[in-house]
Amino acid sequence: MNAVIVAVLVMVGLSLARVSVVFALVVGALAGGLVGGLSITDTLAAFNDGVGGGAKVALAYATLGAFAVAISRSGLPDLLARRLIALLGQEASASRQATVKYLLVGSVLLVAISSQNLIPVHIAFIPILIPPLLKVMNQLRLDRRAVACALTFGLTAPYMLLPVGFGAIFLNDILLANINQAGEALGLEITRGMVPVAMGVPVGGMALGLLVALFVSYRKPRDYEAAEVATTNVPHHHPEAQEPHALGVAMSLVAIVAALGIQLYTGSMVLGGLVGFALLSLGGIFKWREADDLFTSGMRMMALIGFIMISASGFAAVMTATGEVETLVTASAEIIGDNRGLAALLMLLVGLFITLGIGSSFSTIPIIAAIFVPLAVQFGFSPLATVALVGTAAALGDAGSPASDSTLGPTSGLNVDRQHDHIWDSVVPTFLHYNIPLIGFGWLAAMTL
Repeated sequence: MNAVIVAVLVMVGLSLARVSVVFALVVGALAGGLVGGLSITDTLAAFNDGVGGGAKVALAYATLGAFAVAISRSGLPDLLARRLIALLGQEASASRQATVKYLLVGSVLLVAISSQNLIPVHIAFIPILIPPLLKVMNQLRLDRRAVACALTFGLTAPYMLLPVGFGAIFLNDILLANINQAGEALGLEITRGMVPVAMGVPVGGMALGLLVALFVSYRKPRDYEAAEVATTNVPHHHPEAQEPHALGVAMSLVAIVAALGIQLYTGSMVLGGLVGFALLSLGGIFKWREADDLFTSGMRMMALIGFIMISASGFAAVMTATGEVETLVTASAEIIGDNRGLAALLMLLVGLFITLGIGSSFSTIPIIAAIFVPLAVQFGFSPLATVALVGTAAALGDAGSPASDSTLGPTSGLNVDRQHDHIWDSVVPTFLHYNIPLIGFGWLAAMTL
C-alpha cells in the first residue's frame, strides 16, 4: 500500500481512538517512512528536519495565549460576557434565545471571515474572542460544534474564493502561479479572473455544509458544565482580577488595536502578541513581576496546539522524503483508464489524503499541481475545470485535518474549560460538513465547467 495512505490512515485512526494527536502524527510518520522504504534512522532524520517548519506557528500560538490571559486580567472579557447575558435575560423566551444564539454564531462567523481579508490576522483572534463568550454559550445551551463549524468555514472558505488578504496569496500567488508553471509546456494558461469563478462551485458546497451544521446537525441544545472559564486563565491568587474597570477595558482595547496593527505592519503574530502583552503591563493591568506567571499560563493553554503544529511539519517532511506522493498519483492514473468522472474523483481523493497529512492547503498546491495539471490536460478538462480540481484537491482536508490550524484554532478557544474535544468536536464535524460537500461540488465543477 502507498506510504502516504498508510501514514494518514494510521494518524487518523489513532486520533479517532482518542490517542494524542502528537503521538498519532509521530507514529503515522514512522509507519509511512518505513512503508515508503526509508530506514528508521532516515525517517527520524526527515522528521527532525521538518519540525522546525512548525516552530514559528507554535511560538505565535504561545504568545497569543499569553496575550489572551493578560486581557482576561483587564476585565474586558467579563464585561463582554455580562453585557451579552444581560441582552439575553435570565427568563428569556425560547424564541428569543434562538435569535440570540444565531446572532452570536453569525457574529463569530463574520469575524472569522474578516480575519482572512479585512483584518488578515487568521486565527489570532480566536483565543482572545472566544473564551469570554463560553459563559454565554453555556447559558444559551449552544452546541459548540456549531461554533467550531462556523469558525472553520470563516477560516477556509474566504481564501478559497476572495482574492484579497490570504485569498490573494492562495488564489494568485500559489494556485494560479503553480498551475501556469505546470501548464506552460502544455499550452495551458489561466488568468486571475478565472480562479474565483472556478472555485465558486466548491465553496458553494461548503456553504451548504455550514447551513446543515447550524440548522440540522447541531441545532439541538447541548449542556455544558458552568465552569468559570476565566479562572483557567488567571492565577488563583488574584480573585479580583476579573472585576471590570474602566482603565482595564480601555487598555485592553488599545492593546488589541496595537497588536493587530503591529501584525498587519510586520506580518508577525509573535511580535503583535508581545506588543499587546507589554502594553497591558505598562497600563498597570498586571505587575511586571507577574508577567512570567501569566506568560506561563498562556503557553500552557496553547502548548498542545503548538506541539501538534510542530509534529505536523515533521510528518509532512517524511511524506515528501518517501517520494510516494508522485507514486500515489501515478497509481491512480493507471486505475482511471479513459473515465473522466473517475479521474476527477480520484484526483480529489488523492488531494484529500495529502492535505489530511500535511494539514495545510497552502503547502499542498506546490506538491500536487505539477502532477495534477498534466493529468487534467491529458483527460481533456477545461482550464476552469483544472483550476477547480487542483484548488479543491488542495483545500480538501484543511477543514478536517487534526493538524490543520483551521481546526486547531477553533479548539484553542472552545476548549479553554476542557469541554470541547479536538477530534470529535472540531475535526469530525468539520470533516463531515465540509470535505464531503467539497468532494461532491468539486467533482461537479470539474465535470461541468
